[in-house]
Amino acid sequence: MTGNLLDPAAVDDLRQHIHSGVVTPGDGDYEDVRSLFNAMISARPQAIARCASASDVAAALSFARRHGLEVAVRSGGHSVAGASLVDGGLVIDTRPMDDVTVDPELRTVRVGGGANWSRFDRAAQQHGLASTGGRVSTTGVAGLTLGGGSGWLERKFGLACDNLVSVDLVTADGQEVTANEQENPDLFWALHGGGGNFGIATALTFRLYPLPEFSIALMLWPAGEGRQVAEAYRDLLADAPEEVGGALLYITGPPEEFVPEGLVGGHCCAVLVTYVGGVAALTDFSTPLLALAPHGRLITEVPYADLQCMLDDPPGYRNYWSDEHVAELPDAALDRFCECALDMVVPSPSQQLLLPFGGAVSRGREWPGFDRSVPWAVHPLGLWEDSADDERAIAWARDLRAGMRPWSSGDVYLNFIGDEGLDRVVAGYGEENYHRLSRIKAEFDPDNVFNRWHNVLPYREGETITAG
Repeated sequence: MTGNLLDPAAVDDLRQHIHSGVVTPGDGDYEDVRSLFNAMISARPQAIARCASASDVAAALSFARRHGLEVAVRSGGHSVAGASLVDGGLVIDTRPMDDVTVDPELRTVRVGGGANWSRFDRAAQQHGLASTGGRVSTTGVAGLTLGGGSGWLERKFGLACDNLVSVDLVTADGQEVTANEQENPDLFWALHGGGGNFGIATALTFRLYPLPEFSIALMLWPAGEGRQVAEAYRDLLADAPEEVGGALLYITGPPEEFVPEGLVGGHCCAVLVTYVGGVAALTDFSTPLLALAPHGRLITEVPYADLQCMLDDPPGYRNYWSDEHVAELPDAALDRFCECALDMVVPSPSQQLLLPFGGAVSRGREWPGFDRSVPWAVHPLGLWEDSADDERAIAWARDLRAGMRPWSSGDVYLNFIGDEGLDRVVAGYGEENYHRLSRIKAEFDPDNVFNRWHNVLPYREGETITAG
C-alpha cells in the first residue's frame, strides 16, 4: 500500500468535488470500475475519482497532494503494466470525459480525454473520415496517442501523435493548459510520444483524412509453412505502397468460416494485409502471398471501425508484452523469428507479430519516440489464463527479444512494453530526447507526480540521469 489511509470524512469531502462520483473498496461497483484487461494486475486503490471535467481532475489532484496519495491516471486502462491503477493510492479516471465531436469541413475531431478508439473511429466513419488509432477499439485515445500511437493506418497517415493538433491538460499543480504549435510548443513536442509524464489530458484534437474504401486480406497456413510465407511477406513489403499495412503473425487458428477445421485451434502462420483502397487493388498486391496457397483466406472490404472491433483483446487473460525493433531482416533473422515461433510453448491465444513501419511513419522523426527509420518491429504478445504459466510465458517473450537482438536497432516503442527498466525507457525516447523531456518534466511536474507510465525523471541541476 502507498499513501496514507483515508478516513470516511476525507472521502466524503472528495465526493463533494467530483461530479461523476467516487468509488471506494466498500462500493458494489468497485471491482468493475477497478478491473483492467490484464488479469495479472491486482492493485487496489483507496479511491477512484470518476472525473467528468478538467475541474474534477484538478480537484482530485489537489486531494491527492493534501493526503499524500500516489496518483494513477486511467483513460482506456490499456497499459499492460497496470499503470492505470495504483495500490493504496488515488486513480483519476477520465472515462466520463468521452465526448467526440467531428468537424467534417475542417477534417478535425475533438476527443475527450477518456474516450476510447471505438468512439473516435465510429464518429469519424460517419463522415467518411479516419485517422490512425491503435489495433483494438478498447484502447484509450489519450494513452495511445501520448505514447506515440502505432496502428494499422500508420504507413498512410503517420502515428496517432503525428496528427495531433492540440491537447488540453491539467498539470500536476492543478493548472489547466493548452499545448499546440503556438501555445506551450515545448510541451506539445513532449506530448508526441512522451507519454503521461506531463499532465492529464482532458481533450485532444486531431486531423482526419478521407477513407472512402478500406479492405483487408487475412491468409492462414499451418505454422510449419511459416518460413516460406515470412520470406514472401518481407520481400513484398520492401516496396509496398503506403496504403498497405498489417502484420505477419503466429496465432491460434480462430473458429471462423474461412478457416479450415484442421487449423481451428491449431498453431498457424497468418498474414493480415490492410489496404486503404478497394478489394481489387488489395488482391492484386497480395498475389505473391496468394500464390503460396493459403489454407484459409478472407479478402473483403470492411469498415475500418469494424476491423478495430474484430481484434479487441479477450477479457480475463494474463498479459505480458514486449518489443524489439529490427534494423534489418536478412534470411538468418527470418530463420530465428520463425524458429522461435515453432518453439512457442506458451498457452494460446498468445501471438508473435512482425510489424512493418516505413511509409508515413518514417517521416515523423522530429518527435520523441522510437527511431522512425527502423523498418520492422517484433512484438511478442503473451496472453494466458493460469498463473502457473506466468514464468514460462514471460520467458518466451524475453527469449524472442533476445533471439532477434543480433539485428536489433536498440530502440523500442514503449506502448508495446510494460516495466522493463530505465534503460528501456531511455532507449524508447532516445538519449538526447530523454534529456530534453526531463527538462520539460521539471517545468510541468517537478515533483514527479505522474510517475506510473515509462517515467521520465524531472531534471535536477547538477544531476546526471543515466540508463542501466
